[in-house]
Amino acid sequence: MSTSSVSKGCFVFKPSAKKRKPSPTVEDYFTHGSENMENSRLRFRTCQSLWEKMKTDTELLQEELNRKVLDSLLEFIRKSSSSFQRGTDDWRSRMRAHEIPTAALVLGVNVPDHDMTFQSLSEQLQLSVSPFVVSLQAKECAGMTELHKLIFKDLEVFSPKVLQDFIIICSRYIEQLPLIFVFGIATAPSVIQHTLPHSVSSLLGIELFQSLSCTQHLATVIDQVILTSEFPFKLSGKVLQVLVSIFLYHDFSVRNFIKGLQLALLEHFHSQPLSVLCCRKQEALGHISKLSHQDVERIQQLPSFMRYVEQQGPQDQVELLTNDDHEVCVKLLIDLHKYHKNYYPILRCLHVLTSSLPKYPLGKQIRELHISCLEKNVWDNEEYASAMTLLRMMAKEELVSLLQKCSVILKPGKTKKMRAVLLRLDDLITRFTKSLLEMKESRRTKKMSQFEILRDEVLEFFDSLVRCHLAPPESQPLYEVCYYSSSAVLRRHLNATPRTSIQTALSNPYHYLKNESLRTEDGTFSSAAPDICIVYKLHLECGRLINLYDWLEAYATVVSAAEGKDPESADYGKVDELKHARFIQAVSELEFLGFIKSTKQKTDHVSRLTWGGC
Repeated sequence: MSTSSVSKGCFVFKPSAKKRKPSPTVEDYFTHGSENMENSRLRFRTCQSLWEKMKTDTELLQEELNRKVLDSLLEFIRKSSSSFQRGTDDWRSRMRAHEIPTAALVLGVNVPDHDMTFQSLSEQLQLSVSPFVVSLQAKECAGMTELHKLIFKDLEVFSPKVLQDFIIICSRYIEQLPLIFVFGIATAPSVIQHTLPHSVSSLLGIELFQSLSCTQHLATVIDQVILTSEFPFKLSGKVLQVLVSIFLYHDFSVRNFIKGLQLALLEHFHSQPLSVLCCRKQEALGHISKLSHQDVERIQQLPSFMRYVEQQGPQDQVELLTNDDHEVCVKLLIDLHKYHKNYYPILRCLHVLTSSLPKYPLGKQIRELHISCLEKNVWDNEEYASAMTLLRMMAKEELVSLLQKCSVILKPGKTKKMRAVLLRLDDLITRFTKSLLEMKESRRTKKMSQFEILRDEVLEFFDSLVRCHLAPPESQPLYEVCYYSSSAVLRRHLNATPRTSIQTALSNPYHYLKNESLRTEDGTFSSAAPDICIVYKLHLECGRLINLYDWLEAYATVVSAAEGKDPESADYGKVDELKHARFIQAVSELEFLGFIKSTKQKTDHVSRLTWGGC
């Protein structure tokens, strides 16, 4: 008798985990599609180094600018806190009046910059005064339950009723709790009286603290980050003007100005293969030896290099355009660094001389003078001639004072030319101090005094310095490696145009998605586009009122074509539940974006709200 054995088993096969594709990094952004990977990686590392330096320097600068007001504020809070702990008469009188110590910190309208200030204040309070510190924003405090203690970031936005109730309740416990308020104010201290009635504001012992204005803050950032030879990355006049205009006419935010500066840095290093040379002199000279033949050809094709070649003799021109020798690049790069080291001291001296003149012919801020120098020869401006005329009328004491300020500016100069300029200037100042008696004598004889002769000599000296050292950067060979000039690209990134962006996305989804199936010829539309794009395109063909059923049928026809169905088949263009649901969702999204709205005129119609293209 034969038998058989059957064994049964259960086996579990664990599927292999699919490796998730990592998100692209900034380095990938640099190296994507690059022919020279080594150059791209070197550019990325150089850009990263400059980015970190810019970030560190600006953060330290902002901390330094806020230090004075924060130190005063901390002293006020420490004093109020220690008075409570010791039970001094000052605190007892406040307790009797139910008065809460309150610091009104006026920060200005540059609201995006306030977070850094409050974060620094909170950290210092927790370290040196008390761990019980809470920073509150109006959006977090719709009712009383969210209000506990010490810092109100945006006083103007708080609900007056909630704020009043909270202050009244706190004043009743001031004998038991050492409560101290800090009000962050963007507009003016009078907002406290406008927000709170006298019966409530009288419960606050208010002391006013004023931070540095945002325009002063910006001027300091530009002065120490942009107007320096220590930072090799430079902005063209138009790019700097874009960043300043956005600051002045949008948000007054120094933080956003710095973000724009960082974006310009990133764009420059990504778009300019020769930006690998945009670094400190010794690093740049080391990078030159790593340039490929293609990089040398790029240098030879630079407009500034071509202008330099045209100024040479015929034999030298052939040599410069055919030789891959790096010696010429080294010389030109050293000259570019010297140009910057001489440019900024002379710029500051010219600003010292002209900013004291009436009506500021060359601008009150040094950035205005800098932009003028970047755009063209500043000495060709009518304003420059006007400034020189006014300087020729300046009194001796005032002129000597300005020259002494210029001497202080020139003292740190390290180049031979700047040292020679300083010696000549100091000699002129010394000669000025000996001309007072001669000036009195010349008034009687109506001849030019020694002072007037010296004054003309000084102005001619400074005029020669301006013409020698303040030529626009375009006059310097290889300036393109350091200067970012794509102002239109930067403006497009920073100046948001939501309607244009939305209409572009809906009418041409390939512009953002970069999906080849969505690429079409001009004037045509891909049936494979997202539902909302199809619905949007169809709504453009309608009048003021759109019939929903006709719209749905047209949508179903387009989707059927995208699915590859035979136009002769019975179900081509048929509306099923899935298509109906997709259509409803797309129409709802279009309504949310503000392109259509429901209408009472006809229940099965919607009203179109926008007209015209991008």
